[in-house]
Amino acid sequence: MQYSTLALAAFTSVAAALPAPQIETPCTNEPFGAVAIHSGSDAHLQSATAWKGNLLVGGQQDATCESPSAYATFVIQDDTTAYLYADTLTQQLYVDRSGMGQGKSGYTNEGQSLPRNGEVKGWSISEDGYLVFDGMSPKACPTEVIGGSFSLWFSNADEPGFNKNCTGVALRAVKADSPVSCIYSSS
Repeated sequence: MQYSTLALAAFTSVAAALPAPQIETPCTNEPFGAVAIHSGSDAHLQSATAWKGNLLVGGQQDATCESPSAYATFVIQDDTTAYLYADTLTQQLYVDRSGMGQGKSGYTNEGQSLPRNGEVKGWSISEDGYLVFDGMSPKACPTEVIGGSFSLWFSNADEPGFNKNCTGVALRAVKADSPVSCIYSSS
């Protein structure tokens, strides 16, 4: 018994001394996924997804992809506009920070109009590697639409869109070495 404890202690100390794997932060025009970070929250380590015009973390996607994909892939262009990654269809991200939109995030498919107050410029990856809009990280609000998912709101309000139990999250951008092209459902 003592030998097993000593062996485990030695293994643990060696493992702790190993460098942590590095996550490669994407540059502008490089496809990436995003993972919600907020220790102790149900949204923690949930991947960003897209469903019927909404940006979420967790839950199932509503997309037709060239190969199976459980998470959304994004691209930010030089002019700070962002898109869902696809080979053939423009799927642009927006945030509506007006009084009516209260920070709602989502996307439109080619040919669809943006919401009246939808903003498309302002997306970036922070120096620390997080997806932000106009320097702001989102709040994740539980949604009943897709069990286990959270809608994303870029707002200072405690209950954006009158949602309850929202929590601030950081969206860690992770470079997609083999991005999957998807056509996402529209709202």
